[in-house]
Amino acid sequence: MKKQILSIGALGTLLLGTWSCNQSEPKPKGDYAQGVFVINEGNFSSNNGSLSFFRREDATADADVFKTVNNVSLKGGIQGYAIAGEVGLILVDNSAASMDKIEIVDANTLESIATIGSPEIENPREVVAINGNKAYVSCWGATGNYPNFFISEGYVAVIDLTTNQVTKRIAVPKGVEEMVYINGMIYLGTVNYSGVNTLTMINTATNAIVKQVEMETSPRVVGMDDSGMLWVQAGLKFIQLDATSLQVLKTVAVSTDGSKSIGHPVMSKDKKSIYFTLSYYDANGVSLGQTYQYPVAATQVDLSKPLINRAFTGLGIDPQQGLIYGGITPSYAQGGYAIRYRADGSLVDSVKVGIAPSGFVFK
Repeated sequence: MKKQILSIGALGTLLLGTWSCNQSEPKPKGDYAQGVFVINEGNFSSNNGSLSFFRREDATADADVFKTVNNVSLKGGIQGYAIAGEVGLILVDNSAASMDKIEIVDANTLESIATIGSPEIENPREVVAINGNKAYVSCWGATGNYPNFFISEGYVAVIDLTTNQVTKRIAVPKGVEEMVYINGMIYLGTVNYSGVNTLTMINTATNAIVKQVEMETSPRVVGMDDSGMLWVQAGLKFIQLDATSLQVLKTVAVSTDGSKSIGHPVMSKDKKSIYFTLSYYDANGVSLGQTYQYPVAATQVDLSKPLINRAFTGLGIDPQQGLIYGGITPSYAQGGYAIRYRADGSLVDSVKVGIAPSGFVFK
């Protein structure tokens, strides 16, 4: 099942600010070497996810670069994209059983190279690449019906990019979700409605689990800070851990209001802050919220001072420019927007992209 389960109804009523955005003409092949890819999840029931792309100096985007290059759509919701050397891996999650896949493409031209499908890949969630020869994909496996769709144990598929094949499936807890790769280790959390609260550490040299710890609630891995400590988000808290022992070093409560939820936490360019959204629904089911910056050296989050006075369906930090990227989804029937902000929260511009922008990949 998909990330839209808890939000598809309310997000349809989000309102956009006023700006002018037009999609560009399709770019020629080979024009994707430098720029920003936007992961557009699409509408789950319509299988119309896509990758958008624009250069950093552009104000318009190619809304579906895979279709532009390959003359065929990806035919599913897009859950992730990662670049591994000269290739890219697109995670495609189709609403029909046994139709999920990983589409492997040339990272510079987006031309299709290979496809890995079912039964090796079922409900792919996140992908990380550790070099040009190896990548890891978290998968839910076969699912049931909501809310009891975690009928299978999860697994992490190890992808050999020299043969474009799955070489191992590492058994992990149900509902596995976000992953980060740090210093030879993969840290893996679980989705917050899986009922599983396990944080898992995998050694990429051996493809074996080296440590697992139970958290208070489902952990979402954020990344490593400038002091080499690991951060996860669990419920309405941020937790700092020793990256080797997974011992908890600090817990920071963001809010005690159970009607609110933290979304899309990402590390800043300098690894000294975490950006995140804090959102909630009003009486009419409209999603509202703000975006905050939490300096990891601080002992609390100041909710009286939001960095940006709106929430997003995805956040990203450009490691080159340091700009903040936020995804806006007006509905699951029309294109969304990537909005760019400076580090102080001031608006730069917006770019129209595909349906339900939920993530960003910078190249």
